[in-house]
Amino acid sequence: MGLISFIKEAGEKLFGKGEAKAAQEAAAQAPNPENIARLNKAAADAIVAYIDTMGLKVDGLAVEFDGATRTVTVSGQVADQATKEKVVLCCGNVEGVAAVNDMLVVATPQPESKIYVVVKGDTLSKISKEFYGTPNKYMLIFEANRPMLTHPDKIYPGQALRIPPVA
Repeated sequence: MGLISFIKEAGEKLFGKGEAKAAQEAAAQAPNPENIARLNKAAADAIVAYIDTMGLKVDGLAVEFDGATRTVTVSGQVADQATKEKVVLCCGNVEGVAAVNDMLVVATPQPESKIYVVVKGDTLSKISKEFYGTPNKYMLIFEANRPMLTHPDKIYPGQALRIPPVA
């Protein structure tokens, strides 16, 4: 996939709490190299914790965050293409992240899904009709984006979704 762009104003709010919040405050008060490195590490750690809560298995997972460019670099090895795409979406669907540099390796390569960014007024049925020609395949999109999506009606503008190829 390479470098994928995201809307940095949309997504999970991971950086405003815990260690990430403390690091933000320290970097704002004293923007020296140590505090900026601490902030970048805290942001990367928050993203790793988020990936872990989604139950996505990545061997050798490494996440780096560059606050200057708002870019996450993620690497490691995953079993399949779906897991790779979900990990990339977990990294990119975080408020404050503008891009993800995908360095993940897939053990069993498969065709890539398309990435779609939700706009105001979208529903999974509407997206399904656009990509598959029928609104009835909305559950295919929903299942492809689990566990990040918990309900088919809970999507938001700016969120990036996987649109898998039809088998």
